[in-house]
Amino acid sequence: MSSIDAVSLPPLVDPFQRAITYLRVSVTDRCDFRCVYCMAEDMTFLPKRDLLSLEELDRLCSAFISRGVRKLRLTGGEPLVRRDLMTLIRGLSRHLDSGALEELTLTTNGSQLARYATELAEAGVRRINVSVDTLKPDLFRTITRRGDLGRVLDGISAARAAGIHVKINAVALKDQNEDELADMMVWAHGHGMDLTLIETMPLGEIDGDRTDQYLPLSLVRARLAQRFTLTDLPDRTGGPARYVHVAETGGRLGLITPMTHNFCESCNRVRVTCTGTLFMCLGQEDAADLRGPMRQSEGDEALHDAIERAIARKPKGHDFIIDRQQKPSVGRHMSVTGG
Repeated sequence: MSSIDAVSLPPLVDPFQRAITYLRVSVTDRCDFRCVYCMAEDMTFLPKRDLLSLEELDRLCSAFISRGVRKLRLTGGEPLVRRDLMTLIRGLSRHLDSGALEELTLTTNGSQLARYATELAEAGVRRINVSVDTLKPDLFRTITRRGDLGRVLDGISAARAAGIHVKINAVALKDQNEDELADMMVWAHGHGMDLTLIETMPLGEIDGDRTDQYLPLSLVRARLAQRFTLTDLPDRTGGPARYVHVAETGGRLGLITPMTHNFCESCNRVRVTCTGTLFMCLGQEDAADLRGPMRQSEGDEALHDAIERAIARKPKGHDFIIDRQQKPSVGRHMSVTGG
């Protein structure tokens, strides 16, 4: 696998003077779940030949690390269904050893976590996000269309036993899990895990209507405040969440609110799809092809040039809107961009 070019290159800074230090890379668009807010039930996935190889993924990530990226998150789809993914993770861990990278992490649905937890920990993964939208097995099956809650919980236990800190992500869904969000918070905090709640986002066509799913977190917070003492925290973990401390549980609750509160002003991240397309903003369609420059030459000069030109176009923020009369703000599915 390719190593970082020895030539010193300047860090990546966007037009609004935000240093790009956080990269999210989708390693596959495939997933073993079909969550109702993320995918259509009958998804058509990309041909495998269109995906970046593991070697290309390593080369691309290394190029960004050489330009100042300090946090790298692997996503999907479900990243752990990508064949031989641990080869990539073990390779990228060299940047942790060198100090060039501060954190290598991933977001997962937890279905394969029991199998890989020990290997992930051995490769230097210290923290992961696991998506769990309900603790009710039947509802979990309904939301994911095929997931097994017990298997996911076993995976979480395996990760924690391996010394990996787990954060739970939950999408707040109107009339589905909104009545158990408080109980989920108590459960997560009781096991030493943060919980982050996320508003559903208008990405890609799904079978249902997102206006039926959308639950503003301003309402969720107001409800929680009737039972719990919530104190705003200045904490930032490199992502879009804003955090509160919950006095009664002693834990931390994150709120990701792309719809009710734009979180773009401090955005330090970009996303690369499993096909090598760089999106400078989750909520905009502007993108840059990185696969072409990589495959056109063995050197990385063209790749770095494409990255630089793309970052120079990074917008100030997104234009998300959920409206019954409109198509999704962005046509691609979250599984393509990287969750």
